[in-house]
Amino acid sequence: MTAYTVTVAPEGRTFRCPDTKSILVGIEHNGGADAVQVGCRSGGCGVCRVEVLEGTYTAKRMSKAFCTDDDVAHGILLSCRAYPTSDLVVRPCPKPRDH
Repeated sequence: MTAYTVTVAPEGRTFRCPDTKSILVGIEHNGGADAVQVGCRSGGCGVCRVEVLEGTYTAKRMSKAFCTDDDVAHGILLSCRAYPTSDLVVRPCPKPRDH
């Protein structure tokens, strides 16, 4: 297991996240539940959307209602379904208004 640093922009708060935990769980377990919105924790609600500004990750399947192929191509994903593979900088990215 390797742990990476996740920085939440723009405030710059940092959290450690093991590669075996989702970005959302890493943030939550390190006292940062207010840094990213938390919802169902399983990819069904879309409130934990973030944009990855720097770094790499792997992602499990996400609802296309909340993360389209275009979103994913631009680094927008559900933090509950993504796992760090390097240090990351993420920015909260609210779900689309039509949901």
